[in-house]
Amino acid sequence: MADVRGRVVFVFPGQGSQWEGMAVRLLGEAPVFAARLAECEAVLGEFVSWSVVDVLRGVVGAPSLGRIEVLQPVLFAVNVSLAALWESVGVVPSAVVGHSQGEIAAALVAGALSLRDAARLVVLRSALFAEHLVGRGAVASVALSVGEVEGRLGRWGGGLVVAGRNGPGAVTVAGEVAALEEFVASCKGEGVRARVVGSTVASHCGQVDPLRGRILGLFADVRPVRGRVPFYSTVSGGVCETTELTAGYWFENARRPVDFEGAVRALLADGYRFFVECSAHPVLVMGIDATSEDAGTDAVAVGSLRRDEGGAERFLTSVAEGHVRGLPGVDWRAVFAGTGAARVDLPTYPFQRTRYWL
Repeated sequence: MADVRGRVVFVFPGQGSQWEGMAVRLLGEAPVFAARLAECEAVLGEFVSWSVVDVLRGVVGAPSLGRIEVLQPVLFAVNVSLAALWESVGVVPSAVVGHSQGEIAAALVAGALSLRDAARLVVLRSALFAEHLVGRGAVASVALSVGEVEGRLGRWGGGLVVAGRNGPGAVTVAGEVAALEEFVASCKGEGVRARVVGSTVASHCGQVDPLRGRILGLFADVRPVRGRVPFYSTVSGGVCETTELTAGYWFENARRPVDFEGAVRALLADGYRFFVECSAHPVLVMGIDATSEDAGTDAVAVGSLRRDEGGAERFLTSVAEGHVRGLPGVDWRAVFAGTGAARVDLPTYPFQRTRYWL
């Protein structure tokens, strides 16, 4: 395998990074972000009757982010547009990985899906979830290993299952709401960090099974192609040929546990050392850090925006944080293009001709 140590992985989360007003400031401060979001909105508009920008701006009459059929398409558009913004400053992906719904954005950025196919997937599948799954279950995060969690689930007799592995000590559990609340209370009573997360459905478990035929039928005509960069699957936990991302894959993506930890371990084993999370708030960076530490590997993981910090200043801070940690590709001429900023040499010390800046 070619040396990939200096290459970057773009990371796309599912739900959890959202917040009211996320990325709104970028609409006026980052033309590349705004243009890509407009492209996404135009294509999503074939399948929804509302505006992504209106939802982000909180316009009166726009639907709420609390609705899964709104949240998932909006997150898709924001994350894809953040990826375009990173590429505009010289940081381009050499591989992609997505968590749950984030795999749709990852497949688009990898070049495996057209924007229309990706938009149709995220809209129609989330609409199915809204129609059939909302209110039936939920998801909780637990700060334990998979083995420790599985050892605790037996008392619920199959009503709860492991829905995802995000890191060595970060697991999600899905199932019936009452059982999940009992499980979380039991964990907290023993001093274990656990909470029900902001998901209105219990995906990645048996509750998704009745939707198999609908998903296979809706997306039978999806025709993925070979991607421009490797696609690491959180369904299989390793690299995946993108021509396999057909309707059956997108059912398994919703049904099977998310093996984000396995995919990150595979990326580390293949030599990747830099990870950029394209999201409105970093929710996977900690899992990447914990997994790389557990694997005895030095890796760099950075976010893009942060909760209540949704503008160009926060994005550029993330770029700088990555740059000083060795993130390759940052093109500062592109970053400052059109700003009138001038590039100057670093100063020398008094009476010396040598620069000692690191």
